[in-house]
Amino acid sequence: MRILLTNDDGVHARGLEVLEEIARALSDDIWVVAPETDQSGVSHSLSLNDPLRLREIGPRHFAVKGTPTDCVIMAARHILPEGRPDLVLSGVNRGRNAAEDVTYSGTVAGAIEGAVLGVPSFALSQAFTSETRKAPHWATALKFAPDLIRRVLAEGMPRDVLVNVNFPDCPPEHVKGIAVSTQGKRPQELLRIEPRRDGRGNPYYWIAYERAPAHTERDGTDLWALADNRISVTPLRLNMTDEPFMTRLAEVFG
Repeated sequence: MRILLTNDDGVHARGLEVLEEIARALSDDIWVVAPETDQSGVSHSLSLNDPLRLREIGPRHFAVKGTPTDCVIMAARHILPEGRPDLVLSGVNRGRNAAEDVTYSGTVAGAIEGAVLGVPSFALSQAFTSETRKAPHWATALKFAPDLIRRVLAEGMPRDVLVNVNFPDCPPEHVKGIAVSTQGKRPQELLRIEPRRDGRGNPYYWIAYERAPAHTERDGTDLWALADNRISVTPLRLNMTDEPFMTRLAEVFG
């Protein structure tokens, strides 16, 4: 099985090293094609107005000056011998990609592009808090990811579906289990603009989040799963059509 690895934290990120260890438990045919620099938050963007710079940094390891989407396209269309891979793994992201994060995440986008190509694809993320920010529990992803991926692949993944996996912010021995969950939603009041001034007195701004309270409602979402020290597994579809509302609109417009 040929596995393509990518991420959005950059080709030198610790999470990518963790992902390679995970992949090695599944296959010996591993290819790494990741962004040259941190591309967090770029979503499913691709480079149309800038050239893609490709650099080989080691055997089967490549850096692309571009987005995670660029990396998967470059790998499948140019780098890999005999075309597309058999599996795409994106991550392991430093920080969770739950709730509306999936629409911003370059990690999820790497898996989206894999699914676009018709390849089984997973986005993997390791949650952390302010206390574990400098040392996330990478061992949790390492312990549970290989078997989780094997079991999903054995079940068979539908075409145009990817699997978003988030590992909780706890050591492996404290993980309660796996929760197959829906995509959650955070209170948007947590999002704010933080104004600052530079050395010349000119204003500039950061997009910031207030610290969210623990998600205690047992509602089956990825946010609840992580708060309860469970691994969240959320299948996501490429087709974002809302069919019930489409039916209503068809009646409106005849």
